[in-house]
Amino acid sequence: MSRVTVTHADHVAHVTLTRADKMNAMDPAMIEAIIDAGQQVAESGARAVVLSGEGKGFCAGLDVASFAAMAGQDPHDLIAPRTHHDANRWQEVALVWRRVPVPVIAAIHGVCYGAGLQLALGADIRIAAHDTRFAVMEMKWGLIPDMGGMVLLPHLVRSDVLRQLTYTARPVDAAQAERWGLVTTLSADPLAEARALAAEIAGKSPSAMRAAKRLIGVAESGAPREEVLMAESREQADLVGKADQMEVIAAQMQGRATVFK
Repeated sequence: MSRVTVTHADHVAHVTLTRADKMNAMDPAMIEAIIDAGQQVAESGARAVVLSGEGKGFCAGLDVASFAAMAGQDPHDLIAPRTHHDANRWQEVALVWRRVPVPVIAAIHGVCYGAGLQLALGADIRIAAHDTRFAVMEMKWGLIPDMGGMVLLPHLVRSDVLRQLTYTARPVDAAQAERWGLVTTLSADPLAEARALAAEIAGKSPSAMRAAKRLIGVAESGAPREEVLMAESREQADLVGKADQMEVIAAQMQGRATVFK
């Protein structure tokens, strides 16, 4: 049974978790399907991505029972190998969306727990329903967040917030999540708003949008000041150097509408 669907319309990729009967809880098959979807979208001509979940919740976390077959195996052999660049396959569930070269918008509703929260953190922007619940759930099982959360969370929330979320595993409501920085904005219809935002992004220069995501990645990486400044200059020079981009700039200055191809 399919765990994830990917469809394309008007330069926007729509990636949907489809295990609604399990609140989109991740089993091994879904983990592989999410990574495959990210890789597929990255290689496509999509200009923006909307990531969402079917049913009553975005994602309830890991389907712990589905990993019972791993019992008895050395956990270091399962977790330590780097299978995807600098990450293992569990971490790649979130990080693959940072590797996607265009903006990714998560539309979140219901519950967004554990692995689901870390998946959402991989998006560039998170739009949530007002009644959504969020939790760094791993401490409930005597574990720590290990699916990219410790790479992504420190860029979004204060250290004390990160520690409280991690230490307590206590769910928080969407309003608190927005105040703390886990959520970009709240919406009565997050999927519709995510689709509208993706359409807006898809209407802008695809070259500039990809350059912007690359540049933000450098800026957030902790790279030295001179490296960030050089990245700014390099990306801008590449954009301005494109013949069609000069036409776009001239058209905008003259007040003419621009259609990006």
